[in-house]
Amino acid sequence: MKIIGFVASFLLASVSCAQTAPVTRPDDNVARPVDAVRAEAMPANPSLPTVWIIGDSTAKNKEDLGWGDHFAHNVDTSRLNVVNRARAGRSSRTFIKEGAWDSALAQIKAGDFVLIQMGHNDGGPVEAEPKSRGTLKGIGEETKTLTWPDGSTEVVYTYGWYLRKYIADARAKGATPILLTLTVRNIWTDGKIERDMGYRAEIFAVGEETKTPVADMSEIAANEFEAMGQEKTAADFPIDHTHTSPAGAELNAKAVADSLKAAKLDVVKYLK
Repeated sequence: MKIIGFVASFLLASVSCAQTAPVTRPDDNVARPVDAVRAEAMPANPSLPTVWIIGDSTAKNKEDLGWGDHFAHNVDTSRLNVVNRARAGRSSRTFIKEGAWDSALAQIKAGDFVLIQMGHNDGGPVEAEPKSRGTLKGIGEETKTLTWPDGSTEVVYTYGWYLRKYIADARAKGATPILLTLTVRNIWTDGKIERDMGYRAEIFAVGEETKTPVADMSEIAANEFEAMGQEKTAADFPIDHTHTSPAGAELNAKAVADSLKAAKLDVVKYLK
């Protein structure tokens, strides 16, 4: 009887551990299967309009390090869903290549809003494996065809081309695309924080070309960080110069909301 009791206790403990064991997350820069992408966040209430967040780790990286999940704190979620589909380590190119964009696009509907913020990883290598995620410079129609070891090929486009694809695809579904300037990094020169990591002009140029609104959250966030000062700002970047603390994520999320208000966009009627 003692042996049976021991076995039962062992099995019960094993089940309990299995139920409470933390779920491990894949490395930020390792592609997940398409099925895993499709299992990501869905609108809480399909009958409501949804704001979709498309971005990289600065919008969502293990939840608290990006602003995307915190953006819901600025929204009346009884009237508007907030769905954060940002993926860490992705560029405007690899977010599409891996199927993450198609997964979101399949759920986007007329009346929705799509916040597009890409660029932090677009300056990476264009063809160096395993992190081939860079895009060609500029906003033109230039391309580069890559041939991979397995014989497959990939056509790489410019940063502007990928932004235009997000915009065109969202509009084809009846949604409103909105470009965001990039989250600022904790890099200072002469008492001023960095406001442009090389894509600001391209974002505004694509916005003007496609008649897409640009919400300048980087300018608002930069002003906030400079008002705090370099020493206090450092506390909001505990890991590196790119990823924030929860408090930094809240600041960035509010900067996004304030930039939408400053641009006088329709989505602001759903903001607190």
